[in-house]
Amino acid sequence: MVSVHRQFRQVDVFTEEPFVGNPVAVVHGADGLAEDQMRLFARWTNLSETTFLLPATDDRADYRVRIFTPMRELPFAGHPTLGSAHAWLEAGGPPARRDVIVQECEAGLIPLRRTPRGLAFRAPPTLRTGPVDEPTLSAIAAVLHINREEIIDAQWADNGPGWAAVELADAEAVLALKPGPTTMDIGVFGRHQAGSPEAIEVRAFFPSGAGTTEDPVTGSLNAALAQWLLASGKATAPYTAAQGTALGRRGRVHVSADPDGAVWIGGGTHTLITGSVLL
Repeated sequence: MVSVHRQFRQVDVFTEEPFVGNPVAVVHGADGLAEDQMRLFARWTNLSETTFLLPATDDRADYRVRIFTPMRELPFAGHPTLGSAHAWLEAGGPPARRDVIVQECEAGLIPLRRTPRGLAFRAPPTLRTGPVDEPTLSAIAAVLHINREEIIDAQWADNGPGWAAVELADAEAVLALKPGPTTMDIGVFGRHQAGSPEAIEVRAFFPSGAGTTEDPVTGSLNAALAQWLLASGKATAPYTAAQGTALGRRGRVHVSADPDGAVWIGGGTHTLITGSVLL
């Protein structure tokens, strides 16, 4: 197969300022690329996700995206969704509708809209919810190096990536975590003090080889968390979540809700690298 130069962008997502969010690599015009080439490039970038923009196969969508980590393909992920939409729009992609952009991915159609605080996507339906079983909670506590009693509440928060989400006493307890190796995708949150600009502090851990990687800012986890917190009355919208603090980042995820209950996850997006890649 002949390699060609394809338009490329690297976008910082979920941040008000460049270089402190979560970067995503975006390859434009990826039709014609084999899956193995996508996987190879995603491993090479070594970012949490790399996306490939393709023509939509559904007439209701503006474009289609495939999302890869260095290890696997994901049906949906949040910061790649915002970053891909940002890159597509910046490259001149014309939305079919003035007020909404529609992304096609393995998880289905994901609507996005422009807001005063950046692009926002509508949280997709969760695939699995409900309480986390005790054996799994004990395993999560062991990974986090905390006592089981320190987990205040927990729910499955699976919207593609299979997050198990746990609540700790407060933001300080979340920031103090020093997890060990895991075989699970674990999301953790705790509340900031009343009056703080951010309502909660979030951290996300997932397997990487024989160890654990922490994601700087995680749209899929925050989307599923928001659906749990808002439905249960644990939080009210709008609110802002902080993530990435423990990594020296300043991720900010803005959560809002429509009167019909639809949850929207938004944040700032900034193109930091643009050019072409030979693929």
